[in-house]
Amino acid sequence: MMTLEFAVAAALFAGVLCYAVLGGADFGSGFHDLTAGDSRRGAEVRTLIDQSIGPVWEANHVWLIYVLVTWWTAFPESFAATMTTLYVPFTLALVGIVLRGASFAFRKYSETLWQARLFGIVFATSSVLAPFFLGTIAGALASGRVPEGGYGDAWTSWIAPTPLFTGAISVGTCAFLAGTFLTADAARRGREALAERLRRRSLVVGAATGVIVFAALIPVERDAPTLWEGLIGRAAPVVVLSALGGIATLVLLWRKRFGPARGTAVVAVAAVMAGWGIGQYPWVLVDQVTIAEAAGATATLQGLLVAVGIAAVVVGPALGYLFYLTQTPQWSDQGYGVEPEGPKRVHWSARLDD
Repeated sequence: MMTLEFAVAAALFAGVLCYAVLGGADFGSGFHDLTAGDSRRGAEVRTLIDQSIGPVWEANHVWLIYVLVTWWTAFPESFAATMTTLYVPFTLALVGIVLRGASFAFRKYSETLWQARLFGIVFATSSVLAPFFLGTIAGALASGRVPEGGYGDAWTSWIAPTPLFTGAISVGTCAFLAGTFLTADAARRGREALAERLRRRSLVVGAATGVIVFAALIPVERDAPTLWEGLIGRAAPVVVLSALGGIATLVLLWRKRFGPARGTAVVAVAAVMAGWGIGQYPWVLVDQVTIAEAAGATATLQGLLVAVGIAAVVVGPALGYLFYLTQTPQWSDQGYGVEPEGPKRVHWSARLDD
C-alpha cells in the first residue's frame, strides 16, 4: 500500500538516482582529467571535459540540494542523527564539491599555464574525493552505523569495510559512466583518436570497478547483514540488471557502439543505486529507524509532495531541453578548444607554448 511517507521517500530517492547518474558523470570526468597526462598529452582530454560538462555541471548539482532539503524537511530526526555522526565525510565531500566547482571555473580563465595546472589538479583531485566520501556516507547508513539519537563515533562510523568499499565503488562507477559519455562525445565531434583513447580507458575502468563490486560482497555479508539480506532477496532482480547493464556497456564499447553504450551505462549505475535503496528498505537508518518512524508531520509531507510536483513540471522540461541542446550537432560544432572571443576568453589549452 502506498503511504504518504513512502511517496515522499520515493521522491527523495528519485533525486538520489538523478544525482548518481548526472552528478556521477560530472564527478567521473575529474578522474579522466587526473589521469590524462601532462599538459600536452592531456590537453585534448581536458578540453573535451571542459566542453562536455561546462554547460551542465552546475545544473547537475541541483539534485544534491534537492536531496538534502527534502531529507531534512521530511525526515528531520534521521537527518540530524546522520549529520551529528557523519559530519567528517559530509564536510570533506562538500569541501570537495566547492573546490572542484571553483577550480573548474578558474582553470578556464587562467592567464598562465601554471595557474591552469594548479586549478586543474585541485579540480581533478576534488572530483575523485567528493564521490568517495559521499559513497562512505551511503555505506555507513546501509551498514547501520548511525545510531537513532545521533552522535555516533565520528571515525569508526565510516572508516569500516562497507563504507570504504562503497566509496571505492562510487568513484569507479562515476569514472566508468563519465568515460562512456566522453567517448561518445569525442566520437560525435569526429575526434576518432581521442575516442579510441577514452574507449580503452573506459574498458579498463569498467572491468576494475566490476572486480571491486564482487570483492565488496564478501565483507558486506558480514559487515552489513541487513543490507545483504535485502540485496539477495527483494533487490536481487535489480542487482542482476545492474550487472547485465555493466556487461552490455563493456561489450558495446568494445564494438564501438558508443550511443547505445551510454544508455546501458545509465541503466547499470541507476540499477546499482536502486539495488541499494531496495535492499535497505524500509529503513532510513538501518536497524535503527524505519521510513514511517522517521517521517515528519503529515502537513509537511503533503506540502513537500506538492512542491516536488510543481518542480517536476517547471524545472524538469528546462533541464531536459538543456541536455538535449548539448547533444545537437550545432552545439558540438561551436569550436574545439577555444572559447568565444572576448577579454580573457582564450582557452587554457591554447597557452601550452607560454
